[in-house]
Amino acid sequence: MRFTKMQGLGNDYLYVYGEVPENISEICVRMSDRHFGAGSDGMIYISGSDRADFSMRIFNADGSEGAMCGNGIRCVGKYVYDNGYTDKTELDIDTRSGIKHLSLITYGKTVRGASVDMGTVTVGDRTALRILGRDIALVPVSVGNPHAVVFVNDAEKAPVDSVGPAIEKHPSFPGGVNVEFVSPAGENRLRMRVWERGSGITMACGTGACASAAAAAAAGVCGFGVPIDVVLDGGTLQITVSPDMMVTMTGPAEKVYDGEMEL
Repeated sequence: MRFTKMQGLGNDYLYVYGEVPENISEICVRMSDRHFGAGSDGMIYISGSDRADFSMRIFNADGSEGAMCGNGIRCVGKYVYDNGYTDKTELDIDTRSGIKHLSLITYGKTVRGASVDMGTVTVGDRTALRILGRDIALVPVSVGNPHAVVFVNDAEKAPVDSVGPAIEKHPSFPGGVNVEFVSPAGENRLRMRVWERGSGITMACGTGACASAAAAAAAGVCGFGVPIDVVLDGGTLQITVSPDMMVTMTGPAEKVYDGEMEL
């Protein structure tokens, strides 16, 4: 199988242009393994679409299918532009959470990053769950996929590897949930660490950054209509949340290498 490894702030996926095979779950688990495979947070398949410029399907490292990936969709834009599938810098991408619009940031003949219209984000009411013997307050957020934003005093010290999976598998989230641990880091600046549904701890999560910024703006921690810097383990994303909860995400997209693996 031929693929291209790409990453957005260290959130890395293996990209394939073509139709998704029937045994994708098995292939994804094998290829995503960081010891016996190429190593990634999952795989993303790109193909044509009858209602957008291209479509994308996301598969997590455990083989499960995701609805949307903010870092992944920026790399989709880079993939199709750099490989000559399009010469457009304004693209619509069909995802399981709807059509998303990309504005590509180019340098010469290559894409360095993109701004993504993530659509309307829904921020729920703050709630508390009993997790590992104690009550954890969180804010449920939908960015086309589910998130649980946990505000903490210091995201650097947050128990991501223990509380994260416990929240992901909590009965309140039958399909699982992405979990963000967030702390203020200055004016319109947040520090975020993430436990991704189906992948575990990752360097970055684009939809998680959007969820965190939206929850922070709704709580008055950050402002509406201004860029919010969300600092992740792999780098920083700029998120703008409008008063009507429309969200735009801007960040880099980078190619790591082209490869092939014997299946």
